[in-house]
Amino acid sequence: MVPRRAPPRWFSPAWPTGPARPASAAAQQGSRRRLLLARATRQEVLGLYRRIFRLVRKWQAASGQMEDTIKEKQYILNEARTLFQKNKNLTDTDLIKQCIDECTARIEIGLHYQIPYPRPVSVTPVNL
Repeated sequence: MVPRRAPPRWFSPAWPTGPARPASAAAQQGSRRRLLLARATRQEVLGLYRRIFRLVRKWQAASGQMEDTIKEKQYILNEARTLFQKNKNLTDTDLIKQCIDECTARIEIGLHYQIPYPRPVSVTPVNL
């Protein structure tokens, strides 16, 4: 009786046994487009995150008080970290774009009005 030889170490039964099917050109182009979009949005999000941290370094409270400046800087950092952590697992591109637009708007409003807090929406008593 001849003993059986063990299969080579590199052999894995989980590997496909048949020839690999080449992906269609449309599928390859679609995956490239998704990859480029993912890279672009990733770069845009990281750019916004860096922009917020640069903004915090230069931030001065409208009152001119050092205590207010420190509180506002801390608020901006905590708010940015919280929102970016909350939204880091988003995969829907439309939702990601909406978050990017919201972040950009909050930065611009904060710079314009010199307040780090979200601007409250004005509601007239008639609308209540």
